[in-house]
Amino acid sequence: MFQNLYHTAVQPADFVPFVGAGENRYIGGVAEKHGLAIDITAAKRRTYAIYLEIIRGRLTPLPGAREFIAACRRGGLALAVATSADRVKLTGNLAQIGIAPAAFDVCLTGDDVEKKKPHPEIFLTAAARLNLPPGACLVVEDAPNGIRAGQAAGCPCLGLTTSFAAADLQAAGADWLAADLAAVPAELLAQLLPA
Repeated sequence: MFQNLYHTAVQPADFVPFVGAGENRYIGGVAEKHGLAIDITAAKRRTYAIYLEIIRGRLTPLPGAREFIAACRRGGLALAVATSADRVKLTGNLAQIGIAPAAFDVCLTGDDVEKKKPHPEIFLTAAARLNLPPGACLVVEDAPNGIRAGQAAGCPCLGLTTSFAAADLQAAGADWLAADLAAVPAELLAQLLPA
C-alpha cells in the first residue's frame, strides 16, 4: 500500500511498535515515521483490499483454536473477540479460518471503541457486554499492546508467542505464556475449566 499510494518503501520492522493498536495507528505510525501525510481512509481501503486478497485460501486458525473455543463453550464460559482491527479485517479473518462470529457472545472491533490498545477500553467494553467483571475475563493476546491493555483493564492475560517473543509478552505483563491455544498451561486450563 505504501509503495502503491505513496511511492515509499517501508520495512516490516517499521510496523512492530504498532501491532495490536488498530489500523489507524498501525498504518499512521509508519506514515509518521517516514514523514508522510496520508489519507488514512484511502490507505486503509487499499490495505484491506491487498490483505483480503493475500489471506484468501491461506489463513488457518491457530493450533488448538477450535478446540479451545469448543471446550470453553462446553464449560459454559462466555466468549468475546476484542480486536483493535477494523470490522472488515475481523470478518475476513473469521471467514478464512472458518469460525463464525456466532461462536462468540460478543465481537468488538476498533470500530466500536474510541481508544485502541494499549488503552483498556475494548476489554472493559467486552467485559461489560458479557456482564462480567474484568477480573473474571481471561485476555488471550499475541502482542505486547494487547497484554498492556488487558492488564490495564484488570484482566488476567495469556500471552501467545505466535507473533512476539515470550520476553516481550512477559515484559508487557502476561500472567501465562503458551506457544498457541493447543499449549495452554495446565494450571490455567484447570482454573478455566474445572473437571
